[in-house]
Amino acid sequence: MPVPSIYAPRRPVVNSYLVRERDRRRLRELVWVVVILAPLAIGLLGHIWLRIEQVRVGYRIELLERQLHRSEQNERQLRLEAAYLASPARVGERAAAELGMGSPTLAQLVFAGEAR
Repeated sequence: MPVPSIYAPRRPVVNSYLVRERDRRRLRELVWVVVILAPLAIGLLGHIWLRIEQVRVGYRIELLERQLHRSEQNERQLRLEAAYLASPARVGERAAAELGMGSPTLAQLVFAGEAR
């Protein structure tokens, strides 16, 4: 229920003589605003996209550098282990301890001239 107004009497509105027309000048102004702002908006969105890609690629590079550092450390450790395992002193110790090998006696030696 409408609230009665004490300032002005309420009368029914008769709009039969009103006709809505499009304002061509306003439409032209709107087109100009869109034409001017669209390249700016596209440029801004392009700049934002490039910055996001730059940050993403930076994080990816940092991750790959950490993996490379870990791989280099692992390679160094494996090279040290291979050098230790292949050292002649260690091989001789293991041959004596595990296989019961020792230095050959003079009777066990075969010289190159005798083998023919």
